[in-house]
Amino acid sequence: MSVFSPTQVRHVFLNYRGEELRSSFVSHLIDAFERNAVNFFLDRHEQRGKDLKNLFVRIKESRIALAIFSPRYAESPWCMDELVTMKKLADQGKLLVIPIFYNVEPEDMRNQTGEFGDNFWTLAKCSTGDQIKNWKEALQCISEKMGLSLRAKSSEADFVKKIVREVHKVTEAIGKEEEKKDREMQLMPIRSRI
Repeated sequence: MSVFSPTQVRHVFLNYRGEELRSSFVSHLIDAFERNAVNFFLDRHEQRGKDLKNLFVRIKESRIALAIFSPRYAESPWCMDELVTMKKLADQGKLLVIPIFYNVEPEDMRNQTGEFGDNFWTLAKCSTGDQIKNWKEALQCISEKMGLSLRAKSSEADFVKKIVREVHKVTEAIGKEEEKKDREMQLMPIRSRI
């Protein structure tokens, strides 16, 4: 099983509406990740009894995050707060976020319209102005990134394969970038590293 361990540098954090996708789409994605040696973190592997805020630490330890947007995603303040953290890390160049649009249109996320928007505004009714502002900024930012979309009547199996291929490409690119930085550091005179 290829799940997170503290010694692994590159792994994928999954951000999704568990109640909606855990037993369906995400279970197939996890199976594909395990079969294809993709290192990933999933909250079910977190030690029971730990503070839920520990999940935000796992986001910070990740190099890649998949934000799996679905119609019910915006029902969850937890998903939305994770997304805000992911946006902040992406803005700092510490995390690459790949949006996955699972039966939801990017425009509905950006503009909080459609079923996605209805769920967002229902959540907003019991939220603070700062939360709403941060959530809207994160939705806007992440939905404008190059992502992957599953449309109605598309094959989920093919979509999962496509996600695995893209994650492998990104992981390889990150690995090459890190190797290049390591080589540059080794070539720098010791005095300039101090």
